[in-house]
Amino acid sequence: MIKYLRTLSFLVLTASALAAEPKRVIVCTVTQGFRHGSIPYAETTLKKLGEESKAFTVVDFAQQPTAIIPQKPNKPADLKPDADDKTKAKYAEELKRYEDAVAKWTPADDEKVKTSQAAWDAQMKASMAKLSPENLRTQKIDAVIFANTTGDLPLPDRDGFIAWITEGHGFCAMHAGGDTFHGFPGYLKMLQAEFKTHGAQVPADLVAGDKTHPANAGLGDTWNIKQEEMYEFKDGSHDRSKAHEIWFLRHHPGDKNNAGFYPVSWCRMDGKGRVFYTSLGHREDLWSDDPTLKDRVNSIEISKQYQAHILAGIKWALGLAEGSAEANPDAK
Repeated sequence: MIKYLRTLSFLVLTASALAAEPKRVIVCTVTQGFRHGSIPYAETTLKKLGEESKAFTVVDFAQQPTAIIPQKPNKPADLKPDADDKTKAKYAEELKRYEDAVAKWTPADDEKVKTSQAAWDAQMKASMAKLSPENLRTQKIDAVIFANTTGDLPLPDRDGFIAWITEGHGFCAMHAGGDTFHGFPGYLKMLQAEFKTHGAQVPADLVAGDKTHPANAGLGDTWNIKQEEMYEFKDGSHDRSKAHEIWFLRHHPGDKNNAGFYPVSWCRMDGKGRVFYTSLGHREDLWSDDPTLKDRVNSIEISKQYQAHILAGIKWALGLAEGSAEANPDAK
């Protein structure tokens, strides 16, 4: 009888889990600074991971406006007094092209710039309105993902957005999500990172801070990525007493002889909200496992490892995967 009841309970729980609707997610890829070429791949991959896992659905994207703003001709910078003949000749060519373009520029072109800028601003406002606390609650959004966002995003209510996270929702960010909102302490504190710099792309020999965490992706103690742009963060922006380290480097990203702790991926609780971040995700061949992808350096296997890493991180942020968020400052 006891065995029967246990079996029945298992079946009921299983049926309940299967019947549960996927969590609802909005992905933001708006940039106010550098725009990564991997963003289209990120959008495709995140949508695919949700569909294949059935863990979440990307119900909407907050994307860059499609309006194209005509560019008024820019005069080339003045020559330096010590410019050589080759530089002078090049400058003369650039100046001629500029003067020809200015001669063709009309008041109607100025009006096109104004009209296009207005269309851009309207599209941007509509796109970012999707991340207003009111819309997130109305649409019953469970998590927001910042996939390679940059700069000071025009959120309609920045403080309200952070409050929405802390009240019990999920937030995930990849790579340049750490290069976002440099002037907004609330975001930086929530994420526990602020981008400082990066060097040339390098091989990354990552060390697991917690090999049992879902976002370890079953890789164990180490994870070797053939090539990636590795971030360094501003001093004091990442407090190890407030983050659960998942992956890190034991040396400076560009100098293996310079030992130290360099965080790469972590999770944490912000109030009741679950926050997951990985600084990985610059390269297209991390996001995409398409075997025909041009200029592939990282293998398809590494691409799939990255996808497993972010999928598990997203599921953790959605409360669908168990894993510690306790600070582990002793990880080394």
